[in-house]
Amino acid sequence: MKIEEILNVTSGELVCGDKNIEVNKFEIDTRKVNEGDVFVAIKGENTDGNLYYKDAVKKGAICMLEKMPSEKIGNIIVVEDTIKALQSLAEYKRSKYDIPVVAITGSVGKTSTKDLVASVMSERFNVLKTQGNYNNGIGLPLTILRLKDEDAMVVEMGMNHFGEISLLSKIAKPTVAIITNIGTAHIGNLGSRENILKAKLEILDGLQGNTVIVNNDNDLLSNWNKENEKYNVITYGIANNQSNYVAENIETFEDKSIFEIENRKITVPVGGEHFVLNSLCAIAVGKYFGMSMNEIQEGISKLELTKKRMEIDNTKIGAIIINDSYNANYDSMKAALQYLKSIKNRRKIAVLGDMKELGEYSEELHKKVGELIENIDVLITVGDLAKLISENAKIIKKYECNSNEEAINRIKNIIQENDAILLKASNSMNFSEIAESLKAL
Repeated sequence: MKIEEILNVTSGELVCGDKNIEVNKFEIDTRKVNEGDVFVAIKGENTDGNLYYKDAVKKGAICMLEKMPSEKIGNIIVVEDTIKALQSLAEYKRSKYDIPVVAITGSVGKTSTKDLVASVMSERFNVLKTQGNYNNGIGLPLTILRLKDEDAMVVEMGMNHFGEISLLSKIAKPTVAIITNIGTAHIGNLGSRENILKAKLEILDGLQGNTVIVNNDNDLLSNWNKENEKYNVITYGIANNQSNYVAENIETFEDKSIFEIENRKITVPVGGEHFVLNSLCAIAVGKYFGMSMNEIQEGISKLELTKKRMEIDNTKIGAIIINDSYNANYDSMKAALQYLKSIKNRRKIAVLGDMKELGEYSEELHKKVGELIENIDVLITVGDLAKLISENAKIIKKYECNSNEEAINRIKNIIQENDAILLKASNSMNFSEIAESLKAL
């Protein structure tokens, strides 16, 4: 993209520089800037990107997209709002590509489903996918602006409030939309699961065509599908055998899951029944694009999960750590605990922390998680809200901790060589700190 294009799309002003210069990619973090990049200065809650423009120049940034430049260095474009400018540029970039774009949203399972769908599609396409959790109004545009030689894209869309997914969908213009689940994540902001459904359905606002893939086991999505007359809905499920893609004869293990579909066995290189559901979604996508079951099976076998999603590490003494600590809500807690319970021949330890953004439902949902605690040997909770999990858990060995450090010390005192230790909490609880300490044991 040339600077002249940036000016035209953003209605920006070139304060200094050459409009004919071509730029490589866009970055908001000076630590990731390379030669020829555009540094987009964004003012956030904790930092102001405008303060780091000199660092960006030193790293090789060829252009700065700013609101209020401090001094004239290199090529500087001034815009009214750098985030809106980034979004406009992403929408412009997307419009230049006539390629399949799969967009994924849902209360739980977005990231792991994205990883599976991208892995399957990579058997047929050169796929660009959302990195990490770049699924908001800044992350999704940055993903799209990385488009270069790829002939397909798989993007994740997250939200906290109404209107956010609508904006993302209109930028990405998906050709296929996926909704994995309607649960309780962000219910504190939206007020009800029905409102969460409305917010997730905003993914249809920018949909090109009419194909939607949904988890038919989810009550709200199943009901929506029954009432739908507008869209071509493809369904998948385990419990709902009326779905287009159904898994049978499911077996779950510590490090894999096996199921049957279309008279063949599929092995998912991750344990847990919820990954069978995610794999069914990937199969539905592959079939939609005309891929063979051999291609799809190969793609599933090559799955590489995003960090802190069911990330399993071994300790030196032989215990395993299941780090599923990127985020947490009732539905993902339930899935993670079901996986932990399914592990055989190991003592099971659940280390659970606070779940955030639940608003007035917070106490109720933490208590409901506590009621799920059964067939688990030890429960350790961290945080004030997580104490409600402990109070409602019907097991004998349970410990309430006020900090990660306290939890680490507690685990060190009780850990055994055959333990399976699940770490699950909202990201702000920083449970990766616990994971890193335990790896050294």
